[in-house]
Amino acid sequence: MKLTTTLLVASSALVSNVAVAQDAQTSDQPDRERIIVTGDRLQSEGATKTDVPAIEVPQPVTVVTDELFEAQGAISISDTLNYVAGVHSNPYGPDGRVDGGFVRGVNALQFRDGMRDIYSFYASIRADPYNFSQVEVIRGPSSVLFGSGSLGGLINLVSKTPDFTPEGEVAIRYGSHDRKELLADFTGPIGDTVAGRIVARLRDSGTQTDFVDDDRVMISPSFTWAPSMDTEFTLIGLYQEDDGGSTSQFLPLVGTILPNPNGQLDSSLFIGKPGYDRYDGRLAQGSALFTHRFLDAVKLNLKGRYIDSDLTYFTHYPNSYSNPTNPYLDAEQRLIGNYASGSYAQMEVLSSDNNLQFDFNTGGNVEHVLLAGVDYAWNRVRKEDGLALETIDIYDIDYDGLSDYGFDIPRPGDPGFIFGSTENTRTEQLGFYVQDQIRFFDRVSVVVGARRDNVSVASFGIETIDASATSFRAGVIGELLPGLSPFVSYTESFEPIAGVASDGSPFKPKQGRQWEAGIKIHPTQAIMVTLTAYDIRENGRPISDDSTPDPTDQIQAGESFSRGFEVEGSAQLPGGLTVIANYSYNKAEIVGTGRQLDNVPKTNASLWVTRPFDLGNDVVLLVGGGVRYAGDNTSYGAAFPNGIVTPGHTLVDALAEVSWDDWSLSLNATNLFDEEYYSACLARGDCFVGAERNVYATLTRRF
Repeated sequence: MKLTTTLLVASSALVSNVAVAQDAQTSDQPDRERIIVTGDRLQSEGATKTDVPAIEVPQPVTVVTDELFEAQGAISISDTLNYVAGVHSNPYGPDGRVDGGFVRGVNALQFRDGMRDIYSFYASIRADPYNFSQVEVIRGPSSVLFGSGSLGGLINLVSKTPDFTPEGEVAIRYGSHDRKELLADFTGPIGDTVAGRIVARLRDSGTQTDFVDDDRVMISPSFTWAPSMDTEFTLIGLYQEDDGGSTSQFLPLVGTILPNPNGQLDSSLFIGKPGYDRYDGRLAQGSALFTHRFLDAVKLNLKGRYIDSDLTYFTHYPNSYSNPTNPYLDAEQRLIGNYASGSYAQMEVLSSDNNLQFDFNTGGNVEHVLLAGVDYAWNRVRKEDGLALETIDIYDIDYDGLSDYGFDIPRPGDPGFIFGSTENTRTEQLGFYVQDQIRFFDRVSVVVGARRDNVSVASFGIETIDASATSFRAGVIGELLPGLSPFVSYTESFEPIAGVASDGSPFKPKQGRQWEAGIKIHPTQAIMVTLTAYDIRENGRPISDDSTPDPTDQIQAGESFSRGFEVEGSAQLPGGLTVIANYSYNKAEIVGTGRQLDNVPKTNASLWVTRPFDLGNDVVLLVGGGVRYAGDNTSYGAAFPNGIVTPGHTLVDALAEVSWDDWSLSLNATNLFDEEYYSACLARGDCFVGAERNVYATLTRRF
């Protein structure tokens, strides 16, 4: 399939349900496929862990295909969420350490192939978007199927797996910050019953922050054995090595969003020591996926994964926290304390998810898809940290004068040493779940489910958390009129929290619940619009303890809420024009405060449009672009009891691609007009620079 065609599929695919491509011949283009949006056909197992069409699921699920997020210029998992309703992507700007996104005002957890793969902070490296066929965003609590997790929703990455149809591509890329990349993806049969695939990326690149690299080596081989139509066994390997650093430099408020007599600090300013600061990691993992269907009524699904990760994280950041309104040590407001933080981290994760699916009828017009399963996750995170403090002139940093600590973490006896610490945390989760999807008269679907979880957390062998919870889910959706499918649902969440409050007491698990109602409008196969409103209630959110001088001290809030509405839609119009549009409104507060949660904008909106032009001689030009808007966000603290506001921003992205025969040349630009903005400025004292303009060209050959 030509790249232009796949991009058209992708541009039509981002909806709360999904889109697929169907083959069709036209009189003027007999060798190309005509793309038809079919919002009731493509299936996402992320929402229900079954192959029930998304149009029959009473919950909004957005599927972002790899063709789409590549066309939109995504270079990270966070970037793949730029045009998703209900999501505030990159809430702290581009980050070389972690991916992030707020879903309905809550930081979302990340899963891979239905199993959680991110535990703790700064214990592993970021996933590579080129390694996935699609990214699924499930909005709302999903604990019934996925266990302890985020209240607002979760992000599920779907790995590329082997195909028995031979195909492949190789691409070279060059762009901003001297980005140089080689990408390859090949798949095909190895024998009559075995197929293989290999996905790889080699990158040498800088970033928008001085002296911070973004280098990567990633290779992912996979094999599928399919001895029959009913049995499939897939093994996925991954080795990834990143050599980078922290693009976030935690610049002080005074000198960024607040005035400093010496002027505004450069957005590319590097606070650390060149050659010392780093975020270098190695990740090795193996996954096994097995499915077998017994007759036509019973399907067995088994999944397992092991992850081993090592990370070295050395960084510097200014002491903006002791006095956020004026952190400088001199009258000229140039000298500031500069923390040196070093950490060695090791993370191991063992997870599995196993279930049986039973398809049966109870009467001629009542169909059931019953799912019963058990999942287990074990992880251990070990860290060794050191912290020191020196002083710098932030407007004229003497990099040579900063200590390198023997290229080790700061230790006792080193200049400015403050303290060191170690961590050895083990977490186990065991869950049992059951779900029944009932279809009445092929028009109305009911989903009911329940789950029982037990989670234990131990630090240095001493148990700190032993919590259990039962979660429920119920919902109904029906096509009451042709093309109109209203739905209503109730879902719950459960999330244990490691750590202690400022008084030394361990955190209690967060628990939440959501009511949601909406309608899916699909008058034709080429149009899909979803409108939904939700009300989320949560107890136990950790928040800053402003009664202590330590900015890291936290307490647990009482009840908080997140409520709002979302509109998202896509359409395939005459001439191949595709349109994706989203608008989200989210009001998130701790009950009784009357204040929006920190760094959560109330409004987000986006629009993405593409159109192909046939230039003749089998040459096609695809042009497209998008606009993204994120509203103001506010942060509150002891230094800013009335809040400090980070202004909203509007960004423009663009795409131009020419394809001919098996070749294509594309040009991507994000933040095309190089809008200068801050993603977040926090009352604790620091600001996060937004993503600068990023432009790159990619030459691809497909086989």
